[in-house]
Amino acid sequence: MGLVRDIMVRTVITIEHDKNAKDVALLFAEKGISSLVVVKDGKPIGLVTERDLARKISTTDRKSAEVPLSEIMSANFRWVEPMTLIEDAVQKMLNKNVRRLLVLDNNSLVGIITETDLAKYLRSKLLIDGALDDVTALNRKVIKSG
Repeated sequence: MGLVRDIMVRTVITIEHDKNAKDVALLFAEKGISSLVVVKDGKPIGLVTERDLARKISTTDRKSAEVPLSEIMSANFRWVEPMTLIEDAVQKMLNKNVRRLLVLDNNSLVGIITETDLAKYLRSKLLIDGALDDVTALNRKVIKSG
């Protein structure tokens, strides 16, 4: 199996820690994304998702502009290194019941992988493996009839 670096998304959209829930919602809408990495001094300190936003804002009577990002983000994000085997990353996601992993190299954010990235990778791997099986079977048939 491949390495995380082979499938990670390298362009990670981040948001500064001192923003609010409205800033998060606007960035989600503008970029068409469902999660943001929260950074402070250029280092990741948390993660915020559409689910976090919906759950935490819908349970308050405050306006989203009044809710600090620190109240809706998760500081307990999971991460892997670029050289991590994809199989190990999948196992970590399953064990921790998370949908995305940050990719850190020497504590610096270098990428992110999501369930969608893994599904695309596994789909292409299955298609390639299936095509190779078909070619092998065809070669065997040709050799037998040859």
